This record gives sequence, structure tokens and C-alpha cells, in this order.
Amino acid sequence: MRGIKTIIISFVVFTGNYVFAQKSTAASALDSIPALMQQYKIPVVGVSLMADGSVKKTKVYGRLSNGNWAPQNTLFNVASLTKPVTALTVLRLADAGKWNLDEPLDKYWIDPDIKDDNRHTRLTTRIILSHQSGFPNWRSQNPSNKLAFMFGPGTKYSYSGEGFEYLRHALEAKFHRTLQQLADSALFGPLGMHNTRYGWSDQLDSNRFADPHDANGKLIVMKKISLIISADWLVTNLNDYSKFALAILNQKTLSPKLYQQMIMPQVAMKTGSIEQMGLGWEVMTPLSNGEYLLIHTGADDGVKTLVMLLPQSKRGIVIFTNGNNGFELIKKVIKQAYNIKELTP
Repeated sequence: MRGIKTIIISFVVFTGNYVFAQKSTAASALDSIPALMQQYKIPVVGVSLMADGSVKKTKVYGRLSNGNWAPQNTLFNVASLTKPVTALTVLRLADAGKWNLDEPLDKYWIDPDIKDDNRHTRLTTRIILSHQSGFPNWRSQNPSNKLAFMFGPGTKYSYSGEGFEYLRHALEAKFHRTLQQLADSALFGPLGMHNTRYGWSDQLDSNRFADPHDANGKLIVMKKISLIISADWLVTNLNDYSKFALAILNQKTLSPKLYQQMIMPQVAMKTGSIEQMGLGWEVMTPLSNGEYLLIHTGADDGVKTLVMLLPQSKRGIVIFTNGNNGFELIKKVIKQAYNIKELTP
């Protein structure tokens, strides 16, 4: 996933080869989506364009696997776009004085796999949200299938879903509530995200779900994950996730102090690059026009998603796709929407 993510970022962000336009987001960029869907064999695409701090155009394209046209409230697994939602839930708890970003998490949770490794005492929420936990992305990547540190927490960047899961265990242990319940009260309820939940539920309408598809456009037969996972498999629709994106874009959901902590670069993702990690978001600064950018992508098999926000100029974009070629479509839509032009040598 990191390789795919880097390709998107290098395409979007000014690095000397492209210039990021200051003009408003162009809604006409959506006109090319049907042709791009056909080219890249992606059955369903949802896009929300934001400018001036509001949604200017939002649309879901294509047909679902049952043959029906995809409705505006089509449900998507948004993959790792789950992580910024979890991060904002935790930051909202911190803003309310119910959670401390720098308190050692071993007060509430110690994973049995690392109980004898004293480095677990250094784990904090801030370290985890900035992907400095020292864990692999998933413990299944270890030959032992057990959680283990690759390096000391807080010493460098390494993307990790396991870190977010560790944080979930600590949250649930302290509050004696599931992450779903915490998010419902701290975030989903206040923002009106009534069609969003962690994992699949039989209460959801499977006839509105955008099933994943491979690079050839063939349906990927899979079992919907019903577990609550803090890093993946948030099920939502375009309208709900747009509400979340607008809350960040308009800086309305956190106190100024916490918002600044969220967007403050905590660790460099690459030496000599503008890619840096904030709290739950990648932070790119400065762009060619002097702005900063918040970005996150999601990639599961048959699912490719992106949220990109420019809070200073109140612009943003959310794109959901249910095809393995989704990032190719996403790159072209962003290039058109933000008038990213290649500079001549």
C-alpha cells in the first residue's frame, strides 16, 4: 500500500515537476469519470468536490454488482480512510478532557505478545496516531504471527494498522465501551454521520454495497468483515464521509489548540521530502502556492479510496472506487480538478 500511496502523493504534490494551481476546484473534472471507469474497469465511483468550505458537487457513478444503478447513498468499505476517522474520534475525546494524548497506554492495555518487552511503556496515543509505534502494519507479517516491535516507539515513522488497533484496545479498556459506541457519541452523532459504522452489519442494506472488483473488472468474492477494526473496513457513504471531511476542512470540530496539534508534522515520512505525518493525517507543506495539504488513502483488495483537503483555501476532494485500478482513475481526476500542470524543463 505504501508504494501506491507514494505514487499518488508524488503526482499530486508539487515536487519540482508539477505545479498545484491556486484556482478553485473544477467541477468539470467529474465529466471524464464515466470514460475513466470504462478504461480502468471500475464499476462504481463516488466523488465529492468541496470548495469555499462546502460541497459543490457530489455524485456516485456506475452500476452495482446486482445490476442496479449505484444510488447516492451507496455503501463503501473505505479501507484505510478509517484511520483519520478514528484519529478524530480520539482527538474529540482529548478535547473533552477525557483522554490524554501523551499518557502511556500501558495504564489501560498491554498486548500479551509484548508484555515482556519494556518498550511497550513508551507507547502513547500521539506516537500511534503519527505511525511511530514500532509495529509492523499487521502482526501477520511476522513469521510467528505475533505482535513485536521492529524499533523503539517514537524513534521513526512506519505505517501501522496494528498501532491503531493497540489504541482501540486501550480506549475500550478505559471507557468500557466499543470504538463504535465512542465514535457514535463523540463524532458520528454530532456530525450527523448516521450511515457510518466500523465493519459490516446485517442491519445494513447489502443491495447498496459497492462490492470489490479486480483489475479486470471481475467481482471479488469475499466475506464482509463485521469486526470493529480501528484502521480498516469503515462502512460509510459519500454523504457521510463528506460531512467528516468538511468538519476538518472548516476547522469546526476541534479546538484551535487540538486542530494545530493534528496538522503539526510529528515525524518525517521520508528524508528530504515534504511528506510528514501529523496525527492521523499525512501533512504536506509547503505546496507550490504556500498551502498545506492533508491527505490519506485507502487500499484493500478491490477498493481504492482517497481524501485530500486544503484547509487554507477551503478546498477538498473525496473519491471512493471499488476497483483495483482505482488509483489510476483517482490520479487523473485530481490532476483535472486541481489543474495540476507539468512544468517544462
